[in-house]
Amino acid sequence: MNFQELSSARPDLAFIAHWVPGGAHVLDVGCGDGAMLSYLQSDKGCTGYGIEIADDKLLESARRGINVIQQDMEKGLAIFGDNSFDTVLCLSSLQMMQHVEALLRDIVRVGAEAIVSFPNFAYWPHRVALARGRMPVSKALPYQWYDTPNVRCATIYDFEELAAECGLEVLERVALAEGGRPVSFLPNLRGSLAVFRLRKKERRLA
Repeated sequence: MNFQELSSARPDLAFIAHWVPGGAHVLDVGCGDGAMLSYLQSDKGCTGYGIEIADDKLLESARRGINVIQQDMEKGLAIFGDNSFDTVLCLSSLQMMQHVEALLRDIVRVGAEAIVSFPNFAYWPHRVALARGRMPVSKALPYQWYDTPNVRCATIYDFEELAAECGLEVLERVALAEGGRPVSFLPNLRGSLAVFRLRKKERRLA
């Protein structure tokens, strides 16, 4: 998959891809159909693995030539040692986890850096839906309340607090509009997808 194909299919992934260094060793947690890893391998010379539990997505990833492991992310990443990867991706998957904090800590344990994205619940159409007494449905949250795989809802500010509690440094934070365009003005109101680049804070010697 080349950049134009990725940008047309998933503009959010195309934006996030520029944060991944060329030649990086990458773990994609919840890799889905493998589109991101396919692009990183073919166009940026990256190596790595994807983790996915859904049979159909696992098959799509394998067809793209991705080294994919079928595993429930809720069980953690114990099969990987500390700092096994340059970059760990967890894109639009964290909100589906029961134990978000534990998985986030594991992600930054196995990677020098992590890139995490999730639907921003504070996006203005979501607020309008709630004001009307309805659960939000949007491109970032495309499910009805009764069939959604999302079990956690968070805003940009919520995740910043969690990152601080986990001892993580936010290297970059971007809110993306539904077309994948970065939003700089009132990002927590106008961004549908939150994207964070993180790493463990370095311990300072006294």
